[in-house]
Amino acid sequence: MVTTLRAALSVLLLVGFYAVAGGIVVAVAAWALWERQTGSGANATKLGFVALVLAVAIVTALVKVARARPAPEPGVVVPERDAPELWATVRELADAAGTRAPDEIRLVPVVNAAVAEDARLLGLVAGTRRLYLGVPLVAGLDVARLRSVLAHELGHYSHSHTRLAPIAYRGRAVMRATLEEIGGGPVGWVLLMYARLYGLVSASVSRRQELEADALSVRVAGRATAQAALRELPVVDAAWDFYLQRYVDPGWQEGLAPTAPGFFEGFVQLLAARGDELAAVRAEAPPREQTAWDSHPSLGARVDAMQAMPSGDVPVDTRPATALLPTFTAAAAAVAEGAVEFEDRERLDWDALTARALATGQQRVADSVYRTAARAAGVPRGTLGTVLDLVAAGRGRALTDEVRVEPTGAYRNHRDAPLRDLLHVVVRAAAVQASAARWQHSWDGPARLVGPDGPPPDVVALVDAAVAGDAAAARARLAGCGIDADAVGQVAERGTAHGGRVLGGIGPVDVDGAPHDVVHLDNGLLLLPCDPRKGVGRERMATALASAPVVALARRHRFVAFEDVAHAEVHKRTPLTVTFTLHDGSQVALRVRWSSDQLAKGSDDRLHDAALRLAPTAAPVG
Repeated sequence: MVTTLRAALSVLLLVGFYAVAGGIVVAVAAWALWERQTGSGANATKLGFVALVLAVAIVTALVKVARARPAPEPGVVVPERDAPELWATVRELADAAGTRAPDEIRLVPVVNAAVAEDARLLGLVAGTRRLYLGVPLVAGLDVARLRSVLAHELGHYSHSHTRLAPIAYRGRAVMRATLEEIGGGPVGWVLLMYARLYGLVSASVSRRQELEADALSVRVAGRATAQAALRELPVVDAAWDFYLQRYVDPGWQEGLAPTAPGFFEGFVQLLAARGDELAAVRAEAPPREQTAWDSHPSLGARVDAMQAMPSGDVPVDTRPATALLPTFTAAAAAVAEGAVEFEDRERLDWDALTARALATGQQRVADSVYRTAARAAGVPRGTLGTVLDLVAAGRGRALTDEVRVEPTGAYRNHRDAPLRDLLHVVVRAAAVQASAARWQHSWDGPARLVGPDGPPPDVVALVDAAVAGDAAAARARLAGCGIDADAVGQVAERGTAHGGRVLGGIGPVDVDGAPHDVVHLDNGLLLLPCDPRKGVGRERMATALASAPVVALARRHRFVAFEDVAHAEVHKRTPLTVTFTLHDGSQVALRVRWSSDQLAKGSDDRLHDAALRLAPTAAPVG
């Protein structure tokens, strides 16, 4: 009965949305008819056209959503023969919940656990049930806490939450599609307000459902275990984010990746090696921030609510959760192979991956310094020797004014810290380029620079020698470490989009007379050829950015690095017209159209400011 009432409420809210939309269409059509009857044919035609556009938008949205069906998440199905204890645990918890066990358990590559059901007839008829288990979650929990998480998810089944999920999903999708088709204006505003009301009601129901599911978790796993499991989820999530950012991403950006077995095994190694840091995260108070739009209560609110829930007296199983899945290593590798988009990246073991990724990344930063040094010295290729000569001549600021590097922390008390930090990066890259050092992978801390057969060159001492102003002495000191300052140097001729952060975008823009969508990064401009007749600029750019990292897009299309720009000239402010002259003498002319769309508000201002910073003078142009 409860399921029927909730399904009816969801349908009623959805019908109400279209009742409002349809009512507006009828009202506009009636107005058009009245105008025609009173002799105002022109107004009648305009209003009739508006009514037709609205009707078409609504029908189009319905068709789009009707055709779109959410597919199962990519992952690997776990057969019972490979994980009998996991399946037995799930069935035991399902019995405790008084519900039917899932038909399928699927491992997925995210920090999450979820349930889904292909219910029919507005959720009144049960369908195939799937339990999704994130590989990082299984790797980061013990058996007791995983049981608590599983009980929570099965609690959604026992309260028929999953049967209503398709209705809520389609309700949100239909409203979103309708608003996209209609756009702005008074009608769009009215429907947007209704959609927000639907969102508030839906979020409120969802929060209650989470607490209902938590009650089962407390009952079958015990209050302390259920609370500990909740507290552990953000710890595993933070560890996974750290792992991706610090270990996977540096190589990923360079076209490198861990092997399929190593992809998740690396995370297991990280968890084992970073116990103290994870303990510090675990000691933090659970977050309590929450808004009326959130689909889940805050973690702190859920932990508090568990205090009042009936608790079972359950023994705590401290075995790692992977014990429930004896084939975890092979299954995790299969998930990586099937669900992670490696594309054409070269796959390496972790030692080789870290060494290659860091060497390439450091060389890229060093190349920026070398190119700047070459321009300042008037030579075709910059080397470490070129840099030393500039510093000795008191021209080190020519480097630090153009190239920014992350502070190393080793020179925070030095007045010339920016120059020393820059030289630190260059000297390390030079040592690796000269095979005088290499990067050594580590799970318990940052990668370390090591020598071929012993300690690495003393980078701080070499930097001290460089800033002392005696280029010959610095060369000799470097040579003693196996680094020929005049041999190591620039590898790449131009800057790249690596490390670029999206600041905005404008499209279409005429670039050298041809239409492009221009994505503005903090280190350059990504020029995407476009057909202005197809779609809206904002949507084209958003779609492109969602399709691939900016580095990959920059490889496929033209990228103008600000480092390569000698100067810019702003010819007109509105709409913006600017010419970028590169160091090689070539030019890139941009002309924004009156009809151009912005990726984000203020994109045109940010592009204008970037051009002014590159202009010989900062005088504004009208």
